[in-house]
Amino acid sequence: MNDATSHDVVILGGGLAGLTLALQLTQRLPGLDVVIIERRSHPVPQAAHKVGESSVEIAANYFGQVLGLDAHLQKTQLKKFGFRFFFSEGAERIDDVTELGASTFLTTPSYQLDRGIFENDLGAMVRERGVRFVDGATVRDVELGTRDIAHRVHYDDAAGTHAIAARWLIDATGRAGLLKRRLDLAEPNAHDANAVWFRIGARIDVDEWSDDPAWLARCNPPNRWLSTNHLVGDGYWVWLIPLASGSHSVGIVADATLHPLDTMNTFEKAMTWLAQHQPRLHRDLQGKRDRLQDFAFFRRFSYGCKQVFDGARRWALTGEAGLFLDPFYSPGGDFIAISNTYITELVAQDRAGQPVARHAELYQRVYFSFYQAMLPIYVGQYGLFGDPHVLPVKVLWDYTYYWGVMCQLFFQRRLADLPALARMQKPLAHAQRLNVEMQRFLRAWSALGDRRNPPQMLDQAGLPWFAELNRGLADDLDEAGFRQRMAETFDQLDALARQIVGRATAEHPSLDGSGVLDLIAPDAGRDATPLLFAEAA
Repeated sequence: MNDATSHDVVILGGGLAGLTLALQLTQRLPGLDVVIIERRSHPVPQAAHKVGESSVEIAANYFGQVLGLDAHLQKTQLKKFGFRFFFSEGAERIDDVTELGASTFLTTPSYQLDRGIFENDLGAMVRERGVRFVDGATVRDVELGTRDIAHRVHYDDAAGTHAIAARWLIDATGRAGLLKRRLDLAEPNAHDANAVWFRIGARIDVDEWSDDPAWLARCNPPNRWLSTNHLVGDGYWVWLIPLASGSHSVGIVADATLHPLDTMNTFEKAMTWLAQHQPRLHRDLQGKRDRLQDFAFFRRFSYGCKQVFDGARRWALTGEAGLFLDPFYSPGGDFIAISNTYITELVAQDRAGQPVARHAELYQRVYFSFYQAMLPIYVGQYGLFGDPHVLPVKVLWDYTYYWGVMCQLFFQRRLADLPALARMQKPLAHAQRLNVEMQRFLRAWSALGDRRNPPQMLDQAGLPWFAELNRGLADDLDEAGFRQRMAETFDQLDALARQIVGRATAEHPSLDGSGVLDLIAPDAGRDATPLLFAEAA
């Protein structure tokens, strides 16, 4: 065995989380000695590499602005035409159902990522930065260090068996969760859902599913295929995500109690399932069977973690090595951005000779609060996904919470601003409680509804306040501006909550909205501009 060489940081895993962390660390701390140990050999395949192709605003800002890859993304990946929803359960004609989405691109960009292309490019970038990127390697053992003793990692590659030492050890091994397993940190949650997915070596263009000129003209540009298209029904959603390599990703995500995994866990079973639930997609795929590139599934994909940062012993987990929520709003890249930002802060503080144990505890508390705030958006909510009346309202609420709270903290670089977070502790906690109660109320509302599904488009770009919320993410705010923005966000959440309860209880007088209304001021939002979509005639 070779003598152990010593490094500042060793990252286990050279996927999206590990590679972007290496870029962020070396950008923040030039000259930092970083090693990545990755199981797969590079270059990795395009298209059929890893799931998790759709990015949203935090991840796109992290990749584009924090890491400086905006021009690269525009050149090599597809700009996303937002999220789009079709209430197409059992429908042969997509233009006969309600469509939810934006008619034109909103201001703040996000991307559809071909993970193979992106991770190959990131691998080349980290090597150019001087990072030692060891691919085709297998970690055999990890000896965790202490406050005074470095970590040791033993691994094999084509050249033999090696041992290296590191002051900081980062687990970015994804669902393998090397440190999570070693330290017994796994923590299940209440979200019982499964996912299957496959890639097809051809474009799936939902615009080709209609020849109605008026329907086609509802979007400008007429490029619905660039959206993350959701085909939704009771207890499930199907994703359609285009990739820059020319392939298309197709996934089925379902509540395990309503759509068991064993009804869709092979390609043939998935096609049979689609024939029943999404027949128009099934018909499209029938002619592309010979272009199937892969098929995979996850059982009960959502999970938490007991601990992700240890400042005293200088280890951390990032990405799916720590926790994972749900792919419905594509938060995976967001949580990579947030955890990598905190890890970079901890390593920088340690390099500056500052104690980091307390900061690690506080960062972890905030990180887990984001997870706990977002989990209720998914748990128990799949039953209303097929509701064309209630799901669009839920999407407005969820976006407002995401853009107004989480995105503001990230875009304004306040994640590690502990004094600012301390000042907002009460309103942040209020918003989290309100979100939990609103998710419960939405379920109750949907249970009473008639699931009417008119052939209409609910245009998010046609809601001025919603488009402005998205545009405002790019604002560069000073301290006073940031405080004002957050105060406006909390007020807007209260106003939106009151309007949602008002509409629902007007339809169903027996519906109890007191749980929501008791959390907001009696006059909250009474004079606010209408925030919801107009009712269909």
